[in-house]
Amino acid sequence: MNTTKEYLSTAVRDMPPSGIRQFFNAAEASKDVISLGVGEPDFQSPKCAREACIRLLEHGSTMYTPNEGLYELREEIAGYLANGFGLHYEPAGEVLVTVGGSEAIDLALRALINPGDEIIVPVPAYVAYEPLARMAGGSIVHVETDEEHSFKLTAEALKKAITPRSKMLIVNFPSNPTGAVMTYEDWLPVAKLVIEHDLIVLSDEMYAELTYGQKHASPASVPGMRDRTVVISGFSKAFSMTGWRVGYACGNRELIGSMMKVHQYTALCAPTLGQVAAIACLRHGLEDMQYMKEEFGRRRRMFVRGLEQIGLPCREPQGAFYAFPSVAGTGLASQTFAERLLREAKVAAVPGHVFGPGGEGFIRCSYAASAAKLTEALERIDRWLRANPLEPAI
Repeated sequence: MNTTKEYLSTAVRDMPPSGIRQFFNAAEASKDVISLGVGEPDFQSPKCAREACIRLLEHGSTMYTPNEGLYELREEIAGYLANGFGLHYEPAGEVLVTVGGSEAIDLALRALINPGDEIIVPVPAYVAYEPLARMAGGSIVHVETDEEHSFKLTAEALKKAITPRSKMLIVNFPSNPTGAVMTYEDWLPVAKLVIEHDLIVLSDEMYAELTYGQKHASPASVPGMRDRTVVISGFSKAFSMTGWRVGYACGNRELIGSMMKVHQYTALCAPTLGQVAAIACLRHGLEDMQYMKEEFGRRRRMFVRGLEQIGLPCREPQGAFYAFPSVAGTGLASQTFAERLLREAKVAAVPGHVFGPGGEGFIRCSYAASAAKLTEALERIDRWLRANPLEPAI
């Protein structure tokens, strides 16, 4: 009889574990570690969301919802996107409520990708895109972004990556891990290439609300892009609802309908409690969201300034809640730096290489932690750097 390993799908067997979770788990195992590893706000979910769920539980209304999600929620999402970002979708047929944004990404890839299709991903990028794309049968083509261009995707770089097998472009702005933001003007030359080469765009806009000094612009807002773009977002980051697991996907009826086919046989529907909480947030929780955004903005300025002062150069992020400082000057590889930082300074950060080419030489630090923890983390890193003249790894 073959060993269990030999029975496994090769796509799953060869899939590396999440580099983010590796450091999160290590931090969880030690009470005195300050974790800057996982992108999870330290705020409670809005009170209106919690109260809405208490009422739901008291009435026992915890059955399945329609596969697409509660119509009320889809209606609220459509209105929210129209009013906030100038994106217009019909609640029936063009909005799908999912189990977090992660399921929406998986659905889009499985519904659209055939074996051998090429998926272009600007890197550094969120760690889930490549494994999910490979499980859908696609192959990944990286487009490196760099600090010189503020980690934005340029048309020049994209053009070099396009081949006759190119089918999809995955973009994530505001970016995890770099905090980069694309303006409407930035999207125009990129969109021209996308249309010219008949690509589909998967736009992960989970951090759309969290921009500082400028408003989020979706590639779907560019003329000619709406019907070839799947917009994915959710409530985890801006509304501090990570554990509720409610996301959504918006696009033309054919795209969303194809995703629905997969969704109805796997997740069936997003959690009922989470959907009711999401409705409450869109109706009554926008002030809570704005408060959290302003607090992230204050932490961002404080933390980036602190990194600079202790000798870790860091471009100021324009969105999301991650700083991406350079550690190249220490002479250590990102993995080595992060491992020593965790072991010797008791601060958990994620090595940049796990986010793909272009990430080496950086670490990702989430400033979604409290101001007090961020201050203590900076002090620990500073003491560690002063006490340990760092040498290149052998």
